[in-house]
Amino acid sequence: MLSFGRPRAVWLGVEPVDGRKGFDGLYGVVKEGLGHDPLAGSVFVFTNRRRNRLRLIFFDGTGLVLCAKRLERGG
Repeated sequence: MLSFGRPRAVWLGVEPVDGRKGFDGLYGVVKEGLGHDPLAGSVFVFTNRRRNRLRLIFFDGTGLVLCAKRLERGG
């Protein structure tokens, strides 16, 4: 069961991140690059260099959740 409770904080990475990074790669970026604990209940948002993809990683109390979104151009 997935639980999307209220996050402690939402952190937006300002530097682009390689879109091929998965759980372990983004966990490392949060822990080593940003100096935060990925298991503390905050949501971490990253984009790729072209800014057309978003990746969110957060801990829901039972495990890490990784969400991805492809941004489409508006008409």
